[in-house]
Amino acid sequence: MSNTLKDAEQPCDCTNSCGAIERILFAKDKDLGGFSVRRLLPTAQQKMVGPWIFFDHMGPANFPAGEGINVRPHPHIGIATVTYLFEGEILHRDSLGSLQPIQPGDINLMVAGKGIVHSERERYEVTATDHLLHGLQLWLALPLADEECEPAFYHYPDDTIPSLHIDGVPVRVLMGTAFGVTSPVQTFAETLYVEADLQPGQRFTLPMAEERAIYIAKGHVTAKDSDLPEHSMAIVSQQEGITIEAKVPSRIAIIGGENVGTRFIEWNFVSSRKARIEQAKTDWRNHDFPLVPGDETEFIPLPD
Repeated sequence: MSNTLKDAEQPCDCTNSCGAIERILFAKDKDLGGFSVRRLLPTAQQKMVGPWIFFDHMGPANFPAGEGINVRPHPHIGIATVTYLFEGEILHRDSLGSLQPIQPGDINLMVAGKGIVHSERERYEVTATDHLLHGLQLWLALPLADEECEPAFYHYPDDTIPSLHIDGVPVRVLMGTAFGVTSPVQTFAETLYVEADLQPGQRFTLPMAEERAIYIAKGHVTAKDSDLPEHSMAIVSQQEGITIEAKVPSRIAIIGGENVGTRFIEWNFVSSRKARIEQAKTDWRNHDFPLVPGDETEFIPLPD
């Protein structure tokens, strides 16, 4: 979705001294017209975690009939967007001609590379009745060799994503390799994205990565001496064997991977070069990006 929050609305942070947790980020809710978004990355304190440069928690939002998500066409460069829903549906359209409903459990991977335009709306069949939308949307900064690659779109249905149980905890390996299984989802750098659902009292040992963080999408967990409440993100140290324990029913997301270097971000544009972002801004103002078939009549103007 469009990157619209300002620095003043970024999460705050605090430092933890127990060793397992380096920093805890707290998101602030942003009301986008009846739709709540919580942004965890980027912040002034934490620009990236591995290749992940953007992390939004969408909803849960209850929409009455006739209303819903309606994000007009907007551009991206230098990233891959990763959309994952817990509930509801989003209709993805892009300038490659892709038209794909995203449903719970699916992974929607859109590679912007040198430039892509997409919209996020809902099918009439969805908006015709009261409905719920809830999920996560993340951006991956592409490695230097892939920043200007040809744009691409990949969709992975729910039943293609590996699921397993670790000490009784249901786990899904959404991207990368963990617990001896590898997701089929395309990656460009070493990437980790795992989801787990814990019941009260269950313990779970975090998989390793060069950099990693844990987000509490629902519930409340502890890690050694650290309390991680709902909607917090903990930046995790390189210690092995870090274990969390659920205090209430909890859904967590673990992200991480290799450090791909410094990136600049402005609006929906990400690059290792500021000049490239300026060129993308000029191209969007001049309508030099490709159009989205079936969605050509609207667009989001470049913010002032």
